[in-house]
Amino acid sequence: QVQLVESGGGLVQPGGSLRLSCAASGSIIRINDMGWYRQAPGKERELVATITGGGITNYADSVKGRFTISRDNAKNTVSLQMNSLKPEDTAVYYCNAAIMYNLVLSRTYWGQGTQVTVSS
Repeated sequence: QVQLVESGGGLVQPGGSLRLSCAASGSIIRINDMGWYRQAPGKERELVATITGGGITNYADSVKGRFTISRDNAKNTVSLQMNSLKPEDTAVYYCNAAIMYNLVLSRTYWGQGTQVTVSS
């Protein structure tokens, strides 16, 4: 069984910063792409940022230059540093990972979500 556990959400004022972290645990052979998605009330879940096993990153246009995704392959973790936060960044943020759980099979796993609220 594989589990993704997020931490680091909360309430922050506009212009502030937060750092989200996600740790994968369980029967893990290898983790391929990892990423962060978010879902605001009344909206569909959207991609925020992804990172490959080799460290290649991809960002939504709305967060480029403000958010930075990183990972620690030795610890099976992925982080999202969020700077210059705006009220429109308010959402539940979900960690996502493509994980090989035996020598031939892989699947995508999701964390439980962590709330980020940007408000004065």
